[in-house]
Amino acid sequence: MKKPLRWSVAFVLLAMCLVFTACGGSKSEPTAATGGGSTDTTASGNKDDGGDTAAKGGTLEAIKARGKLIAGVKYDTKLFGLKDPTSGQVEGFDIDIAKALAKKILGDETKIELKEVTSKTRIPLLQNGDIDLIVATMTITEERKQQVDFSDVYFKAGQSLLVKKGSAIQGLEDLKKGVKVLTVKGSTSAKNIREKAPDATVLEFENYQDAFTALKAGQGEALTTDNAILLGMQKQDPNYVLVGGTFTDEPYGIAIKKGDAEFVKTVNDLLKEMKDSGEYDKLYEQWMGVKPE
Repeated sequence: MKKPLRWSVAFVLLAMCLVFTACGGSKSEPTAATGGGSTDTTASGNKDDGGDTAAKGGTLEAIKARGKLIAGVKYDTKLFGLKDPTSGQVEGFDIDIAKALAKKILGDETKIELKEVTSKTRIPLLQNGDIDLIVATMTITEERKQQVDFSDVYFKAGQSLLVKKGSAIQGLEDLKKGVKVLTVKGSTSAKNIREKAPDATVLEFENYQDAFTALKAGQGEALTTDNAILLGMQKQDPNYVLVGGTFTDEPYGIAIKKGDAEFVKTVNDLLKEMKDSGEYDKLYEQWMGVKPE
């Protein structure tokens, strides 16, 4: 019986060696495949958009690696960013500022992608990395500074009221109980008007064109936001006028991802260059019809 037992032990040992050898060979196969190069895109950075560069060098390096600037802009705000339904072109003061920045970084103002944002969506899009910056009539506030960084002020506005010609509403004091005031979701205007006219009913819309359409349809007696934006609506339809002056200060800034000091400096340098050269004044007068104060 001893001889058969020795053969059984030898067979078991041989089988175990074969199993271990096979396992060792299988472990090397994924390494060889990876070493050969993978085309998969990981969550940490897109293969074609400079994602890895952004992680290492910030937004500026990502833009250079990608070869274009992605700017979040308004499509519904005449004078600042309005899309022409016929031509498909987006035009305005903010658009020209964004193009000037593309030229500064990449040497060509056409190396830019304009992505539509609203007051509600712009910060999430920036934080998610869908856009490089926000140039979209964005007021600098302490609350927003907790979420994004801002450039220096590039435009000074103030909140006002837009009403139909002949309206009994001529200022904040006329926004009494029963009066409906229209504004836009995610804007400072909505918060301000509730504080300044607590008795009025505030209705919020997704964007400015929707709010203006609602005003013209009689869904409210007044529309409130920054005077510069309301001026664009007045130019669209002169049957509506601004009343009551301004009752807030709304300094606009270009929003940049939190903590990217290098990109903030690049943007501020551009704004200073534009003001020093007179280019800023030229654009301001072109879009606003008056010289900056």
